[in-house]
Amino acid sequence: MTMAIEYDREKAALTAAIKETMPEQSLTFESGNEMAAMAAAQINYHLMGYFPITPSTEVAQYLDMMKTRGEHDIVLIPADGEHGSAGVCYGAAAAGGRVFNATSANGFLYMLEQLPVQSGTRFPMVLNLVTRAISGPLDIRGDHSDLYYGLNIGWPILLARDPQAVYDMNIIALRVAEHADVRLPVMVAYDGFFTSHQKRRVRYFADRGTVQSFVGEMPSGYVHALDPENPITIGPYMNDPDLINNNYQQSEAMYRAGEIFKQVADEYEKISGRKYEALDLYRMEDAEVAVFLLNSAAETAKDVADQLRAKGIKAGVISPNMIRPWPAKEIQKACKNLKAIMIGERADSYGGYGGNLTHELKATLQEMKGNETVVVSRVFGVGGKDFYHDDAEAFFDLAIEAAELGLAQIPFDYFGHTPGNPELAPKRVLAPLHGDAFKSGLIQVTPNEQTGKLNVKIPPLRALTGKPKRIAPGHGACPGCGIFPGLELFFKGIEGDIVVLFQTGCAMVVTTGYPYSSHKQTYIHNLFQNGAATLSGAVEMFYERKRRGEIQVGDDFTFVMVTGDGGMDIGMGPAIGTALRNHRMIVLEYDNEGYMNTGSQLSYSTPMGHMTSTSGVGKAQGGKTFHHKDTAQIMAATNIPYVFTGTEAFPQDLLKKAAKAQWYAQNAGMVYGKILIACPLNWKSADEQGQTIVEAAVNSCFFPLYEIENGITNITYDPEARNKRIEVQDWLSLMGKTKHMTKPEYAEMLTSFAGEVERRWRRLKAKHENEYL
Repeated sequence: MTMAIEYDREKAALTAAIKETMPEQSLTFESGNEMAAMAAAQINYHLMGYFPITPSTEVAQYLDMMKTRGEHDIVLIPADGEHGSAGVCYGAAAAGGRVFNATSANGFLYMLEQLPVQSGTRFPMVLNLVTRAISGPLDIRGDHSDLYYGLNIGWPILLARDPQAVYDMNIIALRVAEHADVRLPVMVAYDGFFTSHQKRRVRYFADRGTVQSFVGEMPSGYVHALDPENPITIGPYMNDPDLINNNYQQSEAMYRAGEIFKQVADEYEKISGRKYEALDLYRMEDAEVAVFLLNSAAETAKDVADQLRAKGIKAGVISPNMIRPWPAKEIQKACKNLKAIMIGERADSYGGYGGNLTHELKATLQEMKGNETVVVSRVFGVGGKDFYHDDAEAFFDLAIEAAELGLAQIPFDYFGHTPGNPELAPKRVLAPLHGDAFKSGLIQVTPNEQTGKLNVKIPPLRALTGKPKRIAPGHGACPGCGIFPGLELFFKGIEGDIVVLFQTGCAMVVTTGYPYSSHKQTYIHNLFQNGAATLSGAVEMFYERKRRGEIQVGDDFTFVMVTGDGGMDIGMGPAIGTALRNHRMIVLEYDNEGYMNTGSQLSYSTPMGHMTSTSGVGKAQGGKTFHHKDTAQIMAATNIPYVFTGTEAFPQDLLKKAAKAQWYAQNAGMVYGKILIACPLNWKSADEQGQTIVEAAVNSCFFPLYEIENGITNITYDPEARNKRIEVQDWLSLMGKTKHMTKPEYAEMLTSFAGEVERRWRRLKAKHENEYL
């Protein structure tokens, strides 16, 4: 006993001595996203290409916040979508710099095409995957269905179970990626909303020089695109027999990454005191039953293992810190005494009788001579469903039962699903409305054969108040949100039945949430980037089924796509394709000048100088650094029959344009309309001031009201002619997000912005005055 005590004292003294020589660390209380950003800032990457998607969005936000304070020099590039962000990162890596990114869910899938190119051509970078459920249906909470799509792209994958591990793994990941024996891009995956947003105690290096010293200078001697004395060809096509040789080399590099991870993790332990093995093993020395879980769920299971040990049951927990390369040898060693193991997976491999890792675990155990460990598999926690203490107990019970029986009675199943109750099926609250219910008979649109334009007759607005709304009350929009007054005013000018498609965004999120919907007529949702293509398919199917006599629907059916929250950035390509094909439909964009549904990040519609969560204002930065996109003019260049702008502040103007839009969509082809709407929450303005602010935007000529009918531009409201024009700064002063632009230190930015507003206004007036422009 005395010798054991003396040994413990010597070990404690040695540990204390080691800690005294370690670099200084500070204690904080932060989330996983904050720690990913902190690690990136301390490393001081050259560049980050990004696109906002929940729950990874915060990583770029925190980095932008740090940049406004001058805490790093990373070039932050807001891409037009995740596919674009992956391209930005690949180009930057090919140019020889250090590159960083973060994404989630369908954003990861959207960039997936690009990711094997990066690993196949061996350019390192670090990508944080903040795991989230893959649509559909849409779910923004955390599971591992996105992570599993990354298993076959040739990237080493590290896992982080808590914010501390997020910080540490991000530092380790770069060393692994750049190692001469690896040279591969590396992914760090952690649980969306569980780890990404929940705050925990974290230690980090007080001096970023410690981190930079650990990761070291960028390795030299590798080819890149910026060496004129050594021109290279990157990514030529490669036929057999060369591709198999390339893939073999990449495969060998992947397996070496597992060994390099161990070396780097050992070095990291010496400066941090934190040890990361390929497997996180808890009480596995003599375990006979165990659960196998990824990331945050494993922590819950450890408490249950302790309780079972107190009852004499030899229980343990296995949780990998790396799943690519798959730590087969370590798993075999950890499972040598197991009678049964229960693997829980937050994603399914549909039709495969278990998720992806179930089969990898089974294959690994099968390679052990004489091994008889029973494997039980359950899919759990999808869509962010919580994993509680009782759930961990149930998992251990399944393992214990299998150990006692020597087999799994049900080898694979779902856990936590519930059967539906027909008696609780949702019932309609409102009777369906269609046809004449949405026909006022007060709106007349007739072609003018002499001018080639449309004559529109509309009644006073009060005459249309009895016309039912298309969207029922009870949606969850913020107070003062301008989306629904704007949409409903537009819909007042549309007669008859509609099919409406909403891209992902605020308007979609706040009007539908299973099993409820605020939509009175048929509603479709598709991904952020693909609404226009989706609705064009529905339009063409409508006309084809009518032609075949399969459906009996009136000719006044109208198809409308509603987009906003930056949807005309990531969705611009499909929208232009739809326009060039000239399908008979309306694309209506509500412009709130940002990605408001993910937390007010900048979009390409955000004007210069405006503050968002990714264009902060501080001593080193003064809001968005480039001008806003003129979507209406871009869409006009596709030569569609009708393009317009509008706002709720000028209701008669918008009603007329809605009526024209319907006629053109039913008779000529595609229509694009852009309505400016207020977002008090993110514009930092009073809830009741929305109409005043958008009216000021029109009167400042920032958002002119006009239409382009068969290629001819017509300004429908001219504030100069009415003697109502105001200075741009008078409009900016109404919003908290832009007040800084009226201060002397931002005079240069204000001048640039006001000059661009004036230039665009003068060009528009020239087009108004000359039909050939």
